[in-house]
Amino acid sequence: MIIDGMADRPLEELGNKTPLEAAKTPKMDHMSQLGVNGIMDPIKPGIRAGSDTAHLSILGYDPYTVYTGRGPFEAAGVGVDVMPGDIAFRCNFSTASADGIITDRRAGRIREGTDELADTLNSIELEEDVEVIFKESTGHRAVLVLRGKGLSDQVSDADPKHDGKKFKEVFGLDGSLEADATAVILNKVIKKSYELLKDHPVNIERMENGDNPANIILPRGAGAVPEAEPFNDKYDVKSACIAETGLIQGIAKIAGMDVIEVEGATGGVDTNLDNIANSIIKNASLNYDFILINIDGADEAGHDGNLKEKLEFIEKVDEVVGRIMEIEDLYFILTADHSTPISVMDHTGDPVPLVIKGPNLRVDHVSQFNERAAASGGLCRIRGSDIMNILMDLMNRSSKFGA
Repeated sequence: MIIDGMADRPLEELGNKTPLEAAKTPKMDHMSQLGVNGIMDPIKPGIRAGSDTAHLSILGYDPYTVYTGRGPFEAAGVGVDVMPGDIAFRCNFSTASADGIITDRRAGRIREGTDELADTLNSIELEEDVEVIFKESTGHRAVLVLRGKGLSDQVSDADPKHDGKKFKEVFGLDGSLEADATAVILNKVIKKSYELLKDHPVNIERMENGDNPANIILPRGAGAVPEAEPFNDKYDVKSACIAETGLIQGIAKIAGMDVIEVEGATGGVDTNLDNIANSIIKNASLNYDFILINIDGADEAGHDGNLKEKLEFIEKVDEVVGRIMEIEDLYFILTADHSTPISVMDHTGDPVPLVIKGPNLRVDHVSQFNERAAASGGLCRIRGSDIMNILMDLMNRSSKFGA
């Protein structure tokens, strides 16, 4: 179970505690008392991991080899049948002024009507022989796929990363004709998106209700579809994934896992944690050897710099952890994929806490689940790429190295 972006840095307003240290988490603390603890660098010390590269590492894949960009995972996760040669992008529905200034990168955390906006964007026709495929994901998230000959994923992002700045002109990164041509096409798509969406009925209604319109798309994370050994073959398991966002679902699909949908799983702090917990409990009793779980709300709160929401969400997740702990005869691993400090409002390279509960463990003396307490545990400091090796050994499924 990966609580996305849960780890943090000490905050003065919390008496120099992290949100995880300050939150009331009796179930996580109890899990620490029953298990073996440590801290983890998702990739390696000091590397600011994305959720995508961190999950790849934790699943035992080399992100430096497998990762081509975020777009293909997002596209696969929302059900687009990506094909060799396709160039895929992760997108935000955003709010732009008439002169291109992005006033809200997440379009007021839009939740409804994005399917109608996506239908309109799929009507885009280009002079170039390139097909535009657009699909909404959860909330303000979406994917864009360009399909045609002579395309490249070596293009820059349009997202300025911060409100109050103009969206970026996309350019080729490697000097190739293919990259330059792809950049030209992408810039056309972005401008056409504003023309098509600024007066869309969904946005007119949003503005009438005082909400920010989703009147432009901001593509980023260009990538080609990667080749990855199926997870089930790699570890000789039957696996599944319960995740809220298209990104993590896409990683699971490309890795060949079953993806289990959960009603009301939004990827935000408003997600339906009861439904997520029920789904975990139901599927843990089925014939799966391994289930990857990702819960995203703490990361959203961290990116927003919203301390109150992060504290409250961690405490709600604690109840989910308590319910999962009641399932017997399994190894339960609880961790985060990266830190998303309130003070930074973005990912950092700080290590994250980790605890394993299960049979026949060398239980240590740690009694609280947080960044500092876990550092003195029996696992010491590991990397994300160590987790599957440790788990396979605990399950007595590892092969001996040597005679």
